[in-house]
Amino acid sequence: MQFGTWILIFLIPGALLVLHSSNRTGEPGASPLSGTPIQTDLKIIAEDAGLITLAEGFRFTEGPAVDSSGNIYFTDQPNDRILRWSVDGELSTFLQPSGRSNGLYIDGEGNLLACADEKNELWSISPKKEVTVLVDRYQGKLLNGPNDLWIHPDQEWIYFTDPYYQRGYWNRGSKEQEVEGVYRLTRSTGQSERVVDDLVQPNGIIGTPDGKTLYIADIGAGVTYRYAIQPDGSLAGKEKFCDMGSDGMTIDNKGNVYLTGQGVTVFNNRGEKLGNIPIDKKWTANVCFGGREMDTLFITAMDSLFAIQMRVRGVR
Repeated sequence: MQFGTWILIFLIPGALLVLHSSNRTGEPGASPLSGTPIQTDLKIIAEDAGLITLAEGFRFTEGPAVDSSGNIYFTDQPNDRILRWSVDGELSTFLQPSGRSNGLYIDGEGNLLACADEKNELWSISPKKEVTVLVDRYQGKLLNGPNDLWIHPDQEWIYFTDPYYQRGYWNRGSKEQEVEGVYRLTRSTGQSERVVDDLVQPNGIIGTPDGKTLYIADIGAGVTYRYAIQPDGSLAGKEKFCDMGSDGMTIDNKGNVYLTGQGVTVFNNRGEKLGNIPIDKKWTANVCFGGREMDTLFITAMDSLFAIQMRVRGVR
């Protein structure tokens, strides 16, 4: 049975939100998503799929992450909260305050890892919303501000970027780290190591599902690099992947890499541009796959959460 389009307006402290649905069940991916047609040459978008505005009225959306059921968690950083968009099309607040969380990732045990920018920390948030600070300093000095992260498939290593963006809400002194680096946290020991120290401003980060390759976007230089992950978790073989930086990143089951900024730009695993998904917003911050079948691309851009159905699937 096909239901008509509905629009619901309600108030969450900090923003007036408008939720939209125009598919059968409220779950993006249940049927080809109707919505706003887009002009793109991307062949990996589902036939007749359009760009859906799932919710809007936030201040700035960031850091989407998917759980084992396909639900999406994302942040509204200025309002200091983490929200959840369920596979049934329901929006709820998962945690507020949230340490001004930015990038998110969910580990194999269902914990939500968050780059908590308020105090420049890396958090682990349990399903019961219990917060554990995993990292807050490196060599005795405050981090710049963890921004984005990726967990290796063996769950032992967490890689995170640490660019410096001056925040008005900080209660701290000046920059303490001499570089804007990338770190690897070894979970079994709790020790962190800087694994990249020669980028201008690392931001987006994503790895391949086989755990062998790590992509890091240097948004300050406008370049994305890839590295070979060694058996001990170190990185080697740095090579330029493409001449584009990125705020957030994801990857699909065909090895295509998705970069953000001006919409979502997709490259194949050889670094060749496949096309762009235009988003009518000043800035597109981040992206991930989700939904029950992992074939819906969720996009955070300025005050909104978008989705579009794809021919490819994401990887957990």
